[in-house]
Amino acid sequence: MNNTNISKLAIEIFEKSVNDYHVHDDISRLPVNPYEKKSFEHLLYEKNWIDTVQWHYEDIIRDPEIDPVEGMKLKRMIDNSNQNRTEMVEYIDSYFLNLYSDVFPIKEAKVNSESPAWAMDRLSILILKIYHMDEEAKRTDVSEDHKENCQAKLDVLLDQQKDLSESIDQLLEDIASGEKKMRVYKQMKMYNDESLNPVLYKKDDSKKG
Repeated sequence: MNNTNISKLAIEIFEKSVNDYHVHDDISRLPVNPYEKKSFEHLLYEKNWIDTVQWHYEDIIRDPEIDPVEGMKLKRMIDNSNQNRTEMVEYIDSYFLNLYSDVFPIKEAKVNSESPAWAMDRLSILILKIYHMDEEAKRTDVSEDHKENCQAKLDVLLDQQKDLSESIDQLLEDIASGEKKMRVYKQMKMYNDESLNPVLYKKDDSKKG
């Protein structure tokens, strides 16, 4: 795969996922991933679908009149989605680790502040922001001020997309040439782990007693 085309490919797949979701706009609908299983494209589509569904979870849970029971149920769904999102990022980083497994970094090679997949994660969220800000800029039931403000924000988001895309491609080129070392750390989230979250393990200890 050509490093210079990876961000372009990612944007195309993320946009397809966002558009596919909004055909039905249903948080309970499962994705129909059009890409071959275990392929890089399949991972990117799956990743953005998780982000897109979570985007709408976050919208719904901010309803001030949401039923508390439903709100707590949705909070659990958001927690689970966050876990899935993290795992998908780690799968994508595993793809890159394998892709560059035969590259030997130069002696002066530096480690980047974030891995390629976490940069892709930011790009995925950015595509969602662009989609929804574009919707706001095109609304017909709002004031011209609202539309102008949203268009100005959309212009900034599009600039961010360009800059982030270039940064991702440059990072991958640097890793491929050995100018940068690729190092991945597991996120090690603690709040879902019954042995690491004190609220959970203390409750478990009290049951044993």
